[in-house]
Amino acid sequence: MFWVLLLLLAWVVAGAACTRLCLAAVRAAAVERSGAADGEERDPVAVPLTLYEAAFLSGGPRRVADLTLVSMARQRRLLLARTGWATVVDPHGRDDMERSVIGAIGPEGQSPIAPVRAAAATADPVRGLADRLVRAGLAVPEGHTGTTIADAVRQVRLAAPAVAALGAAALLLPTPSETPRHLVALWFALPLVLTLGCLATARFEVHPYSRWASPAGQRLLGALRRGAGGAGDDRTYLTSVAVRGIRAVGEPDLRAAFAHGGHDRRAEGEQEC
Repeated sequence: MFWVLLLLLAWVVAGAACTRLCLAAVRAAAVERSGAADGEERDPVAVPLTLYEAAFLSGGPRRVADLTLVSMARQRRLLLARTGWATVVDPHGRDDMERSVIGAIGPEGQSPIAPVRAAAATADPVRGLADRLVRAGLAVPEGHTGTTIADAVRQVRLAAPAVAALGAAALLLPTPSETPRHLVALWFALPLVLTLGCLATARFEVHPYSRWASPAGQRLLGALRRGAGGAGDDRTYLTSVAVRGIRAVGEPDLRAAFAHGGHDRRAEGEQEC
């Protein structure tokens, strides 16, 4: 009857993962209701997302820093070399984000890109942007990014093959069992169906899954993507960078600069999974 212990373990794995997903969905709904109750709910038509807001909701603070660097480089006010170095051409930033990037580069006007990205991502302008989005119910509050729907979905995705592996191990046990193997398989099918059902429900109800954006923020991101086609070329380009990250950059030299600058490709998957 050792297979019963494996079955209990399978139920623990499936139950814990699905419970975490349900709690994450409840928290996300609470964040959205809080933003609406504060009277700061955003109308995607009347008040569309800015590029900085879209970048934060899509990829977090690092995405905001990347967008700022790319925007300044396209305007020839910042030189991003293939070797991974940033050089200031115009020392006068046009907004707080740009000034934080210039300040991170330092008084010598030249610095490796990696520390510039890290410093800009933690600067006051980005923290202020995050606070405004949280108050509006569009972003996940700080400290909850490890318990978002995206993280919970990943855990359920891991739980499904784990349950299947436990079931296979139970069926392959050499010790004799009074329970027929097809009944053992049926018992293990129950927690597997639970995990797959939770994944299907999440896909239908709350997809795409975002680490940074609340459901309301995701709706605004969707409106931004739909309206991007009618904007100017530069606006469309920067919108793609805000939403998709560095992988949306078409210039080989610019992509090489971020590759040498310690760009974390894992961040590109944070917007949707």
